[in-house]
Amino acid sequence: MNQDLINRAQELRNHGFTTGEIADELNVSMDTAQWLTLQRKEETVEAEAPVDIAINWNSLGGSASRLRYVAAALSDIALKHGDLDLVLGIATSGVPFATMMADVIEELTGTTTCISIFHPKKHRTNPTNSDEGAISSNFGTVEGKKIVVVDDVITSGDTITDVIKVVKDHGGDPVVVTVLIDKSGLEEVDGVPVESLIKVSQLS
Repeated sequence: MNQDLINRAQELRNHGFTTGEIADELNVSMDTAQWLTLQRKEETVEAEAPVDIAINWNSLGGSASRLRYVAAALSDIALKHGDLDLVLGIATSGVPFATMMADVIEELTGTTTCISIFHPKKHRTNPTNSDEGAISSNFGTVEGKKIVVVDDVITSGDTITDVIKVVKDHGGDPVVVTVLIDKSGLEEVDGVPVESLIKVSQLS
């Protein structure tokens, strides 16, 4: 495991980030994020690192035009599954894609497309097994809407499973999940197809 990744994880922890937020920021699993924060700076301990692939898409995130190209590709994939009323971005990294996708979908279809944000339970300081994520009340409501769920990376699929349950519980119709990178190999979650621009497969 890269020492730079360990240093970045510990800096985030020192700034008050939760393990879930660190996992999102570094695009690694929760187990990997926890392992990274337990290592010593400049001196990695002997404990074996979890099997994971760290994803770095900084070259996209630093450019609005590049993000828009990716959002256009994700929108094209999402619209294969039918009409969409709302784009639901998973905080934090799914939100920029969701914002641009709503704009692109409006341009392509000529219909108003709302946006909303989902806050996953892993961002909480002390999440319990019974906790679930929450949909922001500051944006569009999911009730009665045909929804595309958007994130940057799927690692385990737990957040996607959570968001689909919450959306259905709130009367929304999740039509498709779109992500930039899928590390889990998911094809669908609870009957909702999962589409990715890049699928990462680990050879064993």
